[in-house]
Amino acid sequence: MADDETPETEETADATVAQTPAEPAGPALSAREQRDANAHTERSQRPARTAEQRDADRRELRKAKALARTRRRGQEKAKRAEAGPGTGTPPAEPAPSSPQLRTGTVVSAKPDKTIVVRIDHARRHRKYEKIVRSTTKLHVHDETNDANEGDVVRVVESRPLSRTKRWKLVEVLERAK
Repeated sequence: MADDETPETEETADATVAQTPAEPAGPALSAREQRDANAHTERSQRPARTAEQRDADRRELRKAKALARTRRRGQEKAKRAEAGPGTGTPPAEPAPSSPQLRTGTVVSAKPDKTIVVRIDHARRHRKYEKIVRSTTKLHVHDETNDANEGDVVRVVESRPLSRTKRWKLVEVLERAK
């Protein structure tokens, strides 16, 4: 009879293993719940450590990371030195830009050595394709008081000459009648 009992025991053990589900019976857990449950079981299986032991482990981990960083930075430095200068994107060279020129009509010449010039803009609106007109008034330095009201003049951008003057008179294109 002992021979008969042994196979039954093995079959029973196999059946028990086969019946044991991989996941707990019950409602299916979300990924977050499974992760939290796994973390909890891992924490409960770890041996209890004192604060000093945790601090020592943390310091060892930081030292290992610092060594890895130092090694990596050394490799990058060697790679840069090996490549030599002149590799990569060169810096943009400053291009000398010419000052802006504008053409407009003098609307006021009353102040000394200053004129006010109206610049008219006409452009097409990108979305509505309507012609949009706008004006800008510039205070312009006129050293010789040459321009009068109604003249068409050309002005050039300059350094700040006063609080409002940032332009200089280049030439009078057309005199007022």
